[in-house]
Order: sequence, then structure tokens, then C-alpha cells
Amino acid sequence: MIRVSTFNGRTVAVFGLGASGLATVRALEAGGAVVAAWDDSEAGRKAAADAGATLVDLAAADWSAFAALVLAPGVPLTHPEPHWTVLRARAAGVEVIGDVELFFRERAATSPNSPVVAITGTNGKSTTTALIAHILRELGNDVQLGGNIGRAVLTLGPPSEDRIHVLELSSFQIDLSPGAAPTVAVLLNITPDHIDRHGTVEHYAEVKRRLVEAAQGTAVIGIDDDWCARIAEDVERRTDGPNVRRISVREPVADGVYSLDGTLHERAHRHEQTAPIPLDGIATLRGRHNWQNAAAAVAAVGALPNGVRYQVGLASALRTFPGLPHRLEIAARLGPVEFINDSKATNADSTEKALASFERNIHWILGGKPKEGGITTLKSYFTRVAKAYLIGEATEEFAATLGADVPFERCGTLEVAVERAGNAALDEGRDSSVVLLSPACASYDQFKNFEVRGDAFKSLVARLIAQRGGR
Repeated sequence: MIRVSTFNGRTVAVFGLGASGLATVRALEAGGAVVAAWDDSEAGRKAAADAGATLVDLAAADWSAFAALVLAPGVPLTHPEPHWTVLRARAAGVEVIGDVELFFRERAATSPNSPVVAITGTNGKSTTTALIAHILRELGNDVQLGGNIGRAVLTLGPPSEDRIHVLELSSFQIDLSPGAAPTVAVLLNITPDHIDRHGTVEHYAEVKRRLVEAAQGTAVIGIDDDWCARIAEDVERRTDGPNVRRISVREPVADGVYSLDGTLHERAHRHEQTAPIPLDGIATLRGRHNWQNAAAAVAAVGALPNGVRYQVGLASALRTFPGLPHRLEIAARLGPVEFINDSKATNADSTEKALASFERNIHWILGGKPKEGGITTLKSYFTRVAKAYLIGEATEEFAATLGADVPFERCGTLEVAVERAGNAALDEGRDSSVVLLSPACASYDQFKNFEVRGDAFKSLVARLIAQRGGR
């Protein structure tokens, strides 16, 4: 745990008592702060009280006593309207921050030169974060991984110059972290997302921009979308800004890492910096979107000060990357058929990455609680689909979109879909066949979350394989 000493002797309000909120309470108290904790839900308050937190009804509190409000990232800061605690804090002149801001303030106070890599972007940030941490660990470093992935940031080991923190940061977390200044900041891409929380795509992009502008050393920026390309140009023009390294899977770059054909090329001032690294055969990094993730990871690792050098060992570190659970995860293989768990694909944009990763013979399981726009943007990939198996609330909407272009079955449940898709793929016996769970939907109509949905898929696949006499 990180002791937050920067509020020693002062009173801090903490609102939102989930995992990160409770970690914040403990970290502040360990550093000598007095904490007034509160949550809108009775269950949240009870869990916090059971954990020993001191509950204070912030609606009735004297806000002039608070040095800060630490807000959970899921609580609205600006849109669709500020949460009532934010309004109370602003009226009292109390700053509103998040747990990531506490981390960076503690780092500045206790170990300002400790290396931190922070990763953001609309898509791919979890994979890139995990990949950077994996590479650094494989090369013998003490790595702490957290933020928007895995553990809450204040539950990690404290900053020190011989320890590297690798943090995934969402736009919500950045918005609450005005002092975030990582050693290396990575911005992968920007597509419209979370507009309900940011109001406009322009504001969403501006929040992402803050992280790379504040990098102490290097900003690694993808340039394959217009938003990020402009940000890279703007950051590079700043005389007091960080060094900019570009990444691309569309064009060569003069200073950075690119991949046009599944091989990583690293350049510094137009000259090859390391030997090209092929990604072919790395199942956990298949697909153009993962080429971008790998390019960002290589660029970020190489940008760390004092050179975490990787000319020897980087290729093998990439080959041993286990991937993320529920994101193009290989659940099983039987004969010529792969079973792929992509339950984390909760919208069409994420599912597009999955469909693009397999050229043919896809038995596609999809559906759940639909998102706006459905799957209409995926029509160019329909020729890759042998058959679709529809589940959940989205069944009729998706059936209408598939129409006569893709054979489909209404399966209702995941259990029925796995049985029918798996048996069909195995009975056909075609090479390079895949049973792909990539729902393009939220899970909430039938499952608690996408993790539960993915685990259910893996269990059902294991049962099917056992029934078919496989192992």
C-alpha cells in the first residue's frame, strides 16, 4: 500500500466506496489524514463501515473543514451534470481530485524520479499496459501494475527509483488528476467514447491530451487517427514539452515504432534503432490492432530513462505474452477449431478487432444488451462469418442487420450457442475454423459482467470438448 502523507493532519472527504475508494481511505489514514467517507448506496456504506472506515454524511457536513474531495472515477465530474458532492465542493472552494492524483502527489513528495509509464486511449490500453508490464518483468525489473487494470493504484507498492509503475488510466481518472506527470505517457488512439461523461468528443480528446502533454520525458502517440495525429503535432511544437515518439500501423515513422506487415520496425531519426521484430505466430498479439499495441509497448519501454535496454530479450518477451483474460483469449483448441473468448468486446468497435483477426470460417456468438448503433459498422466483415449464433436482448435487432448476408440461429442463451456453434465447427472440420464469442454488447441482460460471461463461455467450451472426447 502507498501511504498518502501529503494530507497529513488535514481532513479529506472521500466519496464512492468501491475498491478504489476503500483503498483511498486506508492510504490517507495511513498517511495521517482524517477521512470523512461516504457513498450514496447503503451497501457501499455498510461495506466501508465493516472495513473500519469512518462514515460522515457529506450532505450534512461542514465542507469548510475539508482540504479536498477525493472522488471515485465512476462518479460524474462534469456530465451529464456534476455530482452533488462536486457542486458542494466547488461552492466551498474545495479541490476535487482522484486516487491517481494522490499517487502522483505522493510520488512528487517522496520519489520524484521514480519511473512511471501511464497508458491511455480509447481502445487497446489494457492490452498495451499488460504488455509493457510483462516485457519489463521479463527483463528483470520490479514492476507494479494497476490503475484502471487490476489493482487500485494506492494498493501498489510505493514509488522508488528502482521500481517501475505501469498504470492504465481512463479518461475519468485523468480528469481527476491535474498533477499526473508520468515519465512516459502513451496515447494509443481516440474514437468517440464516453460522450455521456464528457459532453463532446472534443472534451474527451482534450482530457486524453493532458496526459501526454504532462509527460516528464517522452510522449508515445499513435498517429493513425486524426485526433491523435493533431495532438502529436501540437505536443511536438511545444518547446517545453516532452519528446514525441510516434507509432503507426499505416505508415512508416521517422522517430518511433511502426508495423505495416506484422513486423515491428523501430526508428530514431529515420534510422533503424533495433532489428525488426516479427509478430507472426504470437497468438496473443494477432491482428492489426495488436500490432499497434505492441508498437506502443516497444516505444514506451525504450523511452524509459537510463535505458531499460531490450535489444537482447525483447522478441522473446513478446512471444511469451499471455494476453488478457476475455480479450481474444484462446479458451481451447480441438482439432482444426479454436475457441476464442472475446467477452470483453462489449461494443461493435471492439468486435471489429476480433473479426479482423480471423480471415474465414468464423462461427460467431454475439448478442446481449445492445449498444447504440448495433453491429451495422461490421458489415464489411460478414463474408468472414460462416454462421452467427444470437443470444440475449439484441437477438432481433442483430437478426435484422445480418439479414440474408449471414446465416444465423436464434439461440437465446450462451449455453445453447456454444453447443450449436462448437458442434457445427467441429463437424465441418475446416482448417482455420474458430468459434468466437465476441458479443458486441454489454452483458447485463444475462450476466453480472463481461468477466462472468467469459468464464461461463470457457466452462461451456470445456464441457463440450469433454463430450466430444477431447481434452
